[in-house]
Amino acid sequence: MTNNQRDAYVLRDGIMNLLSDEEVASVSTAEAAPKLADGDEYIDLEQIEEGVRLAPSIPTPMGRVLPRKAVHEDIWSKILLKLPKPAFKTTQPSQTAPSPRTA
Repeated sequence: MTNNQRDAYVLRDGIMNLLSDEEVASVSTAEAAPKLADGDEYIDLEQIEEGVRLAPSIPTPMGRVLPRKAVHEDIWSKILLKLPKPAFKTTQPSQTAPSPRTA
């Protein structure tokens, strides 16, 4: 097992431990659904590093999905805090061409 695999497993476990029994049941029910509704927010538990996604942007097996609507808002907020922060590339500010001089 690589470090990345271990980290992902620990993160998934930590997220699932936040859920109440009622929420686990709701997630289990969602797994049986054929797909999420358009625009539903979810986390793919096999690709947590991708963060929150909107359905149906990327089809994913429902057994890997943690839909936002399956958990309480306060738990969703705690889950978001556990997600890895997105990596942003720093870019150099674009240099603008000097404006032509008017005579």
